[in-house]
Amino acid sequence: MNFFTEFSWEEIFKASTVLFAVIDVIGSIPLIIKIKESSGSIHELRTSIVALVIMICFLLLGESILQLFGVTIESFAVAGSLILFAMALEMILGVKLFRDEATGKTASIVPLAFPIIAGAGTMTTLVSLKAEYAQVNILIAIAINILIVYVVLRLTKRIEALLGEGGIAILKKVFGIILLAMAVKLFTSNLQALI
Repeated sequence: MNFFTEFSWEEIFKASTVLFAVIDVIGSIPLIIKIKESSGSIHELRTSIVALVIMICFLLLGESILQLFGVTIESFAVAGSLILFAMALEMILGVKLFRDEATGKTASIVPLAFPIIAGAGTMTTLVSLKAEYAQVNILIAIAINILIVYVVLRLTKRIEALLGEGGIAILKKVFGIILLAMAVKLFTSNLQALI
């Protein structure tokens, strides 16, 4: 298939928005600051590159891995929509449904690149997006989000000071609602394919 026939600004925008909401790098600023303090420093470029590689590998190989277990993209998308739904509830209601990983000497890789940036929710989202959008548009959306992640990691303290606790809380709620809507859409469109 031709790059130009699959390329779509609309798909790039939608996929980027969903990934941005799932990665939630703005909402993770307090956690990033905590990791920086406990580990001494974070290598922003290394973190971004590792997260990028993990996400691209899962986008390209995720379907093959699923086939090994006899799972279809549609059924994984339905399961993924439930995880996205739970993540959205976390963001909107401020409840904790997922456990945070402990920090260590390799904080740039674990837990920052994986699982905070490229975690289970992100991987689920990538495979789910593949059921909706062209792969080239998802790859561009990944690149856009990794660029945003890199900038946020570089400017963490400035962004926190600029937005304040209230600003970060509002952003989490807004992206939580977007994520909730996407989870419902993903669930209904892929459930029809299964039935």
